[in-house]
Formats: sequence, C-alpha cells, structure tokens
Amino acid sequence: MTDFETHPDRYVHWKLAVEGPVARLVLAVQEERPHIQASLDGTLPAQPPTYRLKLNSYDLGVDIELCDAVQRLRFEHPEVKAVIVGSALPTVFCAGANIMMLASSTHPFKVNFCKYTNETRCSIEDAAKHSGQRWICAAAGTASGGGYELALACDDIVLIDDGNSAVSLPEVPLLGVLPGTGGLTRLVDKRKIRRDLADMFSTLAEGCKAKKALEWKLIDAAFPRTKFEAGVNERAARVAAQPSKKDGSVGIKLLPLAPQVTSEKIEYRHVTVEIDAPHRLATLTVRGPETAAPASVAEVHALGSDCWTLRAMRELDDALCKLRFDCSEIGLVLLKTRGDLARTLAWSDFMAAHREDWLVNEIVLQSARTLRRLDGMAKSLFAILDPGSCFAGELLEAALACDRTYMLNDEGHPVSVAVGALSDRALLMTNGLSRLESRFLADPARAGKLAKERGTLDAEAALEAGLVTVAPDELDWEDDLRLAIEERVSLSPDALTGMEASLRYGGPETTDSKIYGRLSAWQNWIFTRPNATGETGALKLFGQPDRPKFDWRRT
Repeated sequence: MTDFETHPDRYVHWKLAVEGPVARLVLAVQEERPHIQASLDGTLPAQPPTYRLKLNSYDLGVDIELCDAVQRLRFEHPEVKAVIVGSALPTVFCAGANIMMLASSTHPFKVNFCKYTNETRCSIEDAAKHSGQRWICAAAGTASGGGYELALACDDIVLIDDGNSAVSLPEVPLLGVLPGTGGLTRLVDKRKIRRDLADMFSTLAEGCKAKKALEWKLIDAAFPRTKFEAGVNERAARVAAQPSKKDGSVGIKLLPLAPQVTSEKIEYRHVTVEIDAPHRLATLTVRGPETAAPASVAEVHALGSDCWTLRAMRELDDALCKLRFDCSEIGLVLLKTRGDLARTLAWSDFMAAHREDWLVNEIVLQSARTLRRLDGMAKSLFAILDPGSCFAGELLEAALACDRTYMLNDEGHPVSVAVGALSDRALLMTNGLSRLESRFLADPARAGKLAKERGTLDAEAALEAGLVTVAPDELDWEDDLRLAIEERVSLSPDALTGMEASLRYGGPETTDSKIYGRLSAWQNWIFTRPNATGETGALKLFGQPDRPKFDWRRT
C-alpha cells in the first residue's frame, strides 16, 4: 500500500534547509529512483518501473516529499516567512510530470496523481494565504509543464535570463492532454493574463523566454545569471523582514502515524478503515477524543502532534489518500464515528475559540484541508449516525461532506449530532462556502441560524433542520441501510463520480473549485481518448519517431 509518510531525513528527491525566516527547498530528482507502487498486502511488483526521472521530472514519490515539506514548514517551522524553491540542475528547474510514467500508468492512477498534485499545490497557496509563508520560485533553468505549474502555485516567479531558459505549458501541442495541475486556470484566474495571450502561450511548445514571459506577466522578475541568486535572495529578504504574529514561535515535531496495514484493514490510533473488497465497500471510523478538551493553549503545545484534533485529521487525511490510490474499486465509503459527543464538541469549540494562537490555527487549517480532500473523493460517501456516534465539530463537517446521511431514530438508543463553532465558516470548502452554506443554498438564513445557535439535536430535530437525509426508526434501520448500500455499489462508477462531483460544489466558483472540478473532469475525459492515450495517441508516442494520428472530429 502506498506510503504517504516521509521525513526530510529520508527525502530522495528534495533537499530542505531552514535558515531563520527563510527556507530553501531544492529539487534534485534522482533519475534512477522512481516511485514503486506496492500492492495492498505490501508486496512489490515483479516488474518495477523502468522509466527514468530525467530533467527533474516528477512522479508520485517526488510529490509525496513536496507535500510533506509544505506540511512540516507550517508546523515545525512557524518562524519561516519565505520559502525559496529551486533546482539543483544548472539549466532545468523542472520538466514536469514524467511522461513515460504517465504513458505507462493506468487511467485511475493518472487521474488520482493529477488530483494529488493539485492538492499539494493548493496547499502551497493555502500556506501563503493563511500561514504567512510566501513561496518564491527560483527558476534558474527551464520550467515546463508541471514544473511551470509548480511555479504558478508560488507567490513570486523569478526566471533566469540566460537566452535559453523558458517557461512553458506544452501539454496541448506535444501530448494531446491538458496541463494537469491547474496551469490554465491559474494563468487567467490567478495571474489574470489576457485570454488571447494565454491561448498563444499554451500552444507554444517551446514556451516563452525571460523577456516575453515578463512582458506577458508569466513571471514576476528576471535576472541574468550573474545577478540571479542575489536577486532571489533580495526578494526573500524583503518578505522575511515583514513583522509577523508568529515571530518568536517554536514549532512542534510531526511524529509518524505508522498505521498497521493489511489487505482488509488500515488501523491508526484514532482512525480505522475496514475494506470489504468483494462488495466494493469500505467502512471508515473516526474515534473521538478520550480525554477532556485542553484547559489552555499551553496544553495544546505540550501535546504537540499527539493533540487529538491534529492526530485524527492527519490520520484521516492519510487514510483518504490510501483509499484513492490503493483501493480504486472501492465505490462506497461508510463514514462512522465513535466516542463521547459532548467531549468531541468541547475539543472542537476550544479550537475555534483560540485561533489567535498560531498552532491552534494551523490545526484548524489542517482540518479544513483534510475535509476538502474528503469533499474531493471520487467515491460515494454515506455518513452513518448510529448509537455511540460523536458527529460534532469537525466530525459533523465530515458528515456534511457526505453524499447522504443516515441517522437512527430510536428512543431506546438515542443518537444526537452537535453543531459547534467550527461550522461557522471555519472550515471552508473549495467554493469559499461553509458546508452549511453549501447545503442550504436556497435558504441562507437557515445556515446562518444553525451556525450561530449551534447546540445538540436528536434525530427528529436533525431531520427537521436538514442536517440528515433519512432518519429511519429501529424497525427500518437495517433494511433501509442494506438496500441503500446494495443499490449504490450496483451503479456505474463513472456516472456516480460525475454526478457526485457536480452535486457537491453548488454555489459560486473559485480558482480552487475550477481546478478540482473542471480541470480534473476534463483531464479524466481526455485521458481516455485515443488522441491522447490510444496506440497512436500523442501521449503514447511521445519521444518516438512516429507522429500521433488524431481523430479530427470535435466532440
């Protein structure tokens, strides 16, 4: 099963160094060390990958390390204000996703890979927006495809002006696919580049060198080789000199999660995933806190990464990634919780009330990112609210992220849910709305009322409030659930994925929602088309002497 945990001491492809308020993250991809995908039981493939990661091209292993670095900088190094991301190669920043890896991968892997890289780059932007860590791309060589998309996720792009280096998005002219990590969206939404210029740029396989790139606002600065390092350092120093509320803060260590993994179960301290492969079903259970809510912020700092909220959300995040990459045929996830409802709510409300503390705020932001990953799962999600459940605070948000919620209505075995302070716009979706606001688009007053009044609701009250889909009594409970589960797993997975993605993100669009929604859907479709992945498609024939043969019909 894919291991999404790593540490800077074990990085193969990145080098991370922190010098006071400035961090340096250097891409030094080891060509002969591609990512090896283990099976559910942990066995390695008989035929390991044969592609080489040339020119700082990346695969899943490279991006797992990048994701870890982004996370660790936020929690372990709150003093960092500027992150310089550069390359160890003298003439190349990053050549993007490895084409041979993509051409040889299964369709589900390609799409999940694109989604994971999207989430990593969005987390970079999230760090700049909410954690005060601004990223500077120091491209001392060409940045193409996913390499330029990594640059686009940064706040500042500096390109060397050496007459050769360029930025480019060559996927359309060379591969017959789209820039898979938000490149097109960031050109026009984030950098607000004119549509006609963006159109021309996106079909120029060779891209734009420094002068034109600066003129078209594809980069923010350019320096000749003799002044490049000084120019980048000066920009980082300006960022580092800005005062911050986190000045003087000391980070915490993110300890390993180390789950116990078998083909049938993934077991963490607070999260368990039970896999029923024959029925294409998984049951994901999150256990609430076993101790009382912290009495002070100092207690949260003392707990560090063992703080329940942080540990549980990191475990949930890791479990979701494993379900995506290693359990592609699992079509339905049943979300359950176990624990004391009042205690879970108290923990959540404490976090909401103490966000002025940098660590508490980072924990809330981690919860928000984990829940957005849950929103984006290409699997059906049913929340099961039964006796022993503790759907409160961020765990209630997890239930609201599901496609349906089933809550037992049994006076003999009462079940309740609790709306807490975190539901009042603390854990926003990619569309910029809270889950309550997204749920009640036609009745914003109801969302506002529930968020402000809060409180604990039994099954009938939760049904009336619109927080659950169905509340069967004890006589119908088991049959209703069984029929709903059997029906769901019998339907077309492709149709369900499209339906769920269309229904989950009502309301306004943001740059992030376009990246996750539109681009992922387009890439999903294009990756199945013969023009890209057929035997004579552009992706299949890349690097070969034969030219691709296209079906020229527009559909």
